[in-house]
Amino acid sequence: MGGYVNNAGLFLVDTLFGLYILVVLIRFLLQWLRADVYNPVSRFIVTITNPPLRPLRRFIPGIWGIDLASVVLLLGLSMIKSWLLFAMIGQSIPLPGLLVYSIGELLQLTVYVFIFTILIRVVLSWIAPHQGYNPTLRLLYDLTEPIMAPARRLIPPIAALDISPIVVFIFLYLTLILIVQPILDFGVGLIR
Repeated sequence: MGGYVNNAGLFLVDTLFGLYILVVLIRFLLQWLRADVYNPVSRFIVTITNPPLRPLRRFIPGIWGIDLASVVLLLGLSMIKSWLLFAMIGQSIPLPGLLVYSIGELLQLTVYVFIFTILIRVVLSWIAPHQGYNPTLRLLYDLTEPIMAPARRLIPPIAALDISPIVVFIFLYLTLILIVQPILDFGVGLIR
């Protein structure tokens, strides 16, 4: 019975922290990419992430257009989540391993956010290519266009078919394999 309760606890910690980390990461990316702040979806994200960010901003200023308070919050939440998960399975983690592993997890999540938003954008372009204004679609466009535009310049549409998402997917998966996974492996090595 204890194994089931422990598994349920691991699931809850991973899910609840993971969802909030995802929302804070999306807020950070939308700010960094200068997405529409008056969009209803943006307003929702800002509203649910303001409580921990507002006090952090008093002590941590932004620099070069990067919201460092969001970065600190993301790193802190990721470290707490990892520490809790490892503690629940009875493993202690040294701080350097926890830090490196958390950075790797955040980078991995960032890449997956771009992969899934581009995939959603591609599928929606097939289903409803000329749909009117939709706040969620507008945010998807704002989030993905900084990555898609250079790929589109590199490979223009061929016979009205845009294959630039394939190039972006290849780049993102190579990033996961060549950059993110070694950081995660290094963090795990520091934990053992």
